[in-house]
Amino acid sequence: MKDYIEERVMEVAKYIIESQATIRKTASVFGVSKSTIHKDMTERLPKINAQVAEQAKTILDLNKAERHIRGGRATKMKYKTIEG
Repeated sequence: MKDYIEERVMEVAKYIIESQATIRKTASVFGVSKSTIHKDMTERLPKINAQVAEQAKTILDLNKAERHIRGGRATKMKYKTIEG
């Protein structure tokens, strides 16, 4: 794996752990696709640093479990602004 990819993977993991960001938010911050972030976190990071990978996976699993709630809130806010 190229050095710049390893550096990006570690930076992304650090960002996710510190900010508890979603994959979409992280992708927009780093200017890459969400597919790239997902691949970095699920395939590349465990090969580089298993301990950090476990921390990032915990946060991403939590975000995944909560995403239906976020979607409901976003829809609610959308219709509030249309009605109000």
